[in-house]
Amino acid sequence: MSDTEEVPSAPKIPDGEKVDFDDIQKKRQNKDTLELQCLIDAHFEHRKKEEEELIALKDRIEKRRSERAEQQRIRAEKDKERQARREEERLRKEEADAKKKAEEDAKKKSALTSMGSNYSSYLQKADSKKGGKKQTEREKKKKILGDRRKPLNIDHLSEDKLKEKAQELFESIKSLESEKFEHSERLKRQKYEITTLRKRVEELGKL
Repeated sequence: MSDTEEVPSAPKIPDGEKVDFDDIQKKRQNKDTLELQCLIDAHFEHRKKEEEELIALKDRIEKRRSERAEQQRIRAEKDKERQARREEERLRKEEADAKKKAEEDAKKKSALTSMGSNYSSYLQKADSKKGGKKQTEREKKKKILGDRRKPLNIDHLSEDKLKEKAQELFESIKSLESEKFEHSERLKRQKYEITTLRKRVEELGKL
């Protein structure tokens, strides 16, 4: 304490008045008690607020933990579903690939079997031709034409009958032309198939 500071003096008691020290002491005690009670009330109020905040904090933590657990459960279910879909897709693809390969193998086997039988049949026909049929192709044609030709007796027919006969001959010629075209196309296809078979047989021979 510096020398310049003044020391507070005791309160002066008015002259001629009687001082009640008990009353002063009682008032002071009441004041101190009231202040202490206020401090106690404030302390408990503050503590109550802290407890409420702590309970609210625990509730928020528990809520977050529950939400996080639910999110993890949903994520795990989605991952499980994705894995199941991938596995199902993989099995479906493997099954489709196996089925496709089996079909391709069956087609190849059938083609080779058919090609072999066709080629054997072709060789048998070639051998039979080489064996020498007595009738040539020209002789066959002459025989077929001879069988189909019929004598045309029209001397005794009337005009209407001649028209009917002409129409009949026209229909017959038209049918023959159609049959000729079909035979020609069939012959072309057979020649093409024989050529293709020969090439395949040559390729297989090389392999």
